[in-house]
Amino acid sequence: MATTKYTRQNTRKVLIFEISMALLALVNFTLVLFNMTYITFRDFYFDYIPSLIKIYDPIKGIKPNRDTEKYLDIFEELKTKIPRGVDSLVVQEQLEELRKLSVDMINQNPFAVANKSGSLEKIKNRIRDRIPNPEDSAKESLITFWSKEYLTKNQLTDEFKWFEKEIQPLMTKNYYRGIGETGGLTDYFGIIEIPFIIIFGLEFLGRTFLISSRYPSVNWPEAMLWRWYDIFLLLPFIQILRIIPVTIRLNDAKIINLETIRTQASRGFLASIAQELTEVVIMQVINQVQKDVTNGELAKRIFSFQERTYIDLNNINEIEAITAKLVQITVCKVIPQVQSEIEAIISYNVEKIITSSPALQRLQEIPGVENLGNQLSERLVKELSNIVTEGPQNAYEIVKTAMADPEGTKLSEQLVQHFSKVLNAELQEEDTLKELQSLVLAFLEEVKINYVMAISEEDVEKLLEETRQLQLRANKY
Repeated sequence: MATTKYTRQNTRKVLIFEISMALLALVNFTLVLFNMTYITFRDFYFDYIPSLIKIYDPIKGIKPNRDTEKYLDIFEELKTKIPRGVDSLVVQEQLEELRKLSVDMINQNPFAVANKSGSLEKIKNRIRDRIPNPEDSAKESLITFWSKEYLTKNQLTDEFKWFEKEIQPLMTKNYYRGIGETGGLTDYFGIIEIPFIIIFGLEFLGRTFLISSRYPSVNWPEAMLWRWYDIFLLLPFIQILRIIPVTIRLNDAKIINLETIRTQASRGFLASIAQELTEVVIMQVINQVQKDVTNGELAKRIFSFQERTYIDLNNINEIEAITAKLVQITVCKVIPQVQSEIEAIISYNVEKIITSSPALQRLQEIPGVENLGNQLSERLVKELSNIVTEGPQNAYEIVKTAMADPEGTKLSEQLVQHFSKVLNAELQEEDTLKELQSLVLAFLEEVKINYVMAISEEDVEKLLEETRQLQLRANKY
């Protein structure tokens, strides 16, 4: 009782540990996915979770782009100085600076560093729509937008609001990302990864030690291969493959159940190869049999059966038993049921002999004996029919009765052995053997064609479902 309680407690502790490690692996994989997709979804985070941008941008080595940041800083200064009037010297200098920066922005494309050249195209399209010109030039539109004449002619407040709504967000989202000493883009995600790698590394070593201790024949490299998928948790590259150990761990911890998916996947795989695999196996077997028939190997194996050492599993000579059963069925059941057909063919041959005999023809011309031929024919047919149908049956019954005593059994065995030797000798006659080989080869060829056709027409999914049902029924017992 105490042992059972200890076992349950130990099992519960193991399950808790597995659940904890599975959840930790899930958290790690979630962070990996977030890190991998951060740049893609950064604009979304920028609009809806700006606090996340402040936290994670430094981890990805992201800094504000100096060119676009300078552009927006001057715009902010312009807004503070514009109350002095468009004609003021400070405002004129800032407008001139913005015009210069606009030309530089289009020529140098500061968005390319962040792979956001699409943002520049949006700016160019929007400014052209706002201020059309004959050349359809974005430079000319921006120069016009930041001119004293345009801002004086149009409502200054509305123009600034339009810029803040349509242009400023695109420029604000632009950034600069440095290059590390390794030549790649700056990324400090490894700092977050180190604690997870240490934990999973210690766990991997611990599991390897336990497996090696539990199974002395398993060395450390082999024990590591038992949980090969955990290695993906330790690699700083191809991190997407961590989904493999995470999924397996969640299934082992019973957080998710992958049995249905595994079953369906295996069934789909089997369904795709079952037909071809079965056809190949059957073809190989039949081809080998055909080869043995052609070179005479099969005949040698059959006719040298008595000379070879044979492993008997049940102390029964199956060949003799099958032969005896076939003889019994043929003599006692088949021949009596075809007696009428046997009589018909015997009658035909007897009548043919009588009608072709000159002596019997002259005998029928004598008065009083004209029906002698018919009577003789009927009598002869009846006797021959009885010999063919009842004779073998009576002979079989006599042999069966004789086998009840040891002497009868011995004589029966001698009969069977002698019969087998004579049959083997006759079958090994060259003409007979060639005819049988030809028939067997033709039969096997037909089997191949018909079997492959049957396999092609068979629903493999249905076969797999039947197999699954049989497995379920077997499991109940």
